[in-house]
Amino acid sequence: MAELLSANVEAGRDVGASVAVTLDGSMVVDIWSGWTDASRTTPWQADTITNVWSSTKTVTSLAALVLVDRGELDVFRPVCHYWPEFAANGKAEIEVRHLLSHASGVSGWDQPVDVADLADLQVSTALLAAQSPWWPPGTASGYHDRNFGHLIGELIRRITGQTLGEFLATEIAGPLAADFHIGLDRSHVPRVSNVIPFEGPLPIDLVSDHHSVRYRTLRSPSWAPQVSWTSEWREAEIGAANGHGNARSLVRLLSVIACSGEVDGVRLLSPETVELIFQEQSNGMDLVIGIPVRWGIGYALRNEGLTAYFPSGRVCGWGGWGGSIVLADVDRRMSISYVMNRMEDGSSDDRGPAFVRAAYAAIGMG
Repeated sequence: MAELLSANVEAGRDVGASVAVTLDGSMVVDIWSGWTDASRTTPWQADTITNVWSSTKTVTSLAALVLVDRGELDVFRPVCHYWPEFAANGKAEIEVRHLLSHASGVSGWDQPVDVADLADLQVSTALLAAQSPWWPPGTASGYHDRNFGHLIGELIRRITGQTLGEFLATEIAGPLAADFHIGLDRSHVPRVSNVIPFEGPLPIDLVSDHHSVRYRTLRSPSWAPQVSWTSEWREAEIGAANGHGNARSLVRLLSVIACSGEVDGVRLLSPETVELIFQEQSNGMDLVIGIPVRWGIGYALRNEGLTAYFPSGRVCGWGGWGGSIVLADVDRRMSISYVMNRMEDGSSDDRGPAFVRAAYAAIGMG
């Protein structure tokens, strides 16, 4: 894995990146290489962090599962049981599991919003509560690309009184000593490596049907990678997309799942709660991503396309825009992550999957 990372940096496929693997909860791979900046002047360090885009969703889902395990959140109950206003305009029957599996019909905002609106959790969640679903809930998945953290985060706030970022810091990242943040304190900014945008069109620029669920999901707010360079973005709590961390922190968090709920004496989940993840909720063409996705509760599961590089068994995970990835393997008690700063557009990016395959080869599954 170290040779692969070095080769990627030397060839320019990566500018700076980190790779980590845990086995039985222990960190067995923790490597990094390259530079924090496009001009290659500042080396990537052990504590360098970056915006991991949608890999953030894996942490947001973990936060929800912690409340499930405590008996405070039931994935089979209607969302409006915890958030009464959400019942408006035909959403009374939407269950928590529909949010966690991207099948709620509420994959974005009806009204135009920007990053400032997303930072105002009261405004942004009230808009979601008031609107109608865009397709019959539970009948298909439509990736909740920008609003996943607002939906799950509001449930967490209604139950605990804490925002998603606060709950993560006090109840999950803190006990696990994981350097991962949703809503970044300014004291951490000197350690941040700005993402390096890919060349080419943004995803929304490739959508011709402006009435489609995909377009409506991506249009509001529509953002370019450079938005993540701003303090407005970093300090907001956008649990779908603005988590800051590295491979070490992501595998530390998901090692809880890989180890059936307990790592280093810190138990956050029961084995029964972990099993919930693998209850298939949808399996077919995703209305937003435009390719087949198989969703469990909170995480993607193996299918023959997008996640074909996952091995068989109880394996779950997800990735982020530009290439980051994290997965948890309960059967082999292993978690794997790759986090980088140089983004690729995704059409031919095999960097993350290549590290996953290398990790499995190292334990005799190559």
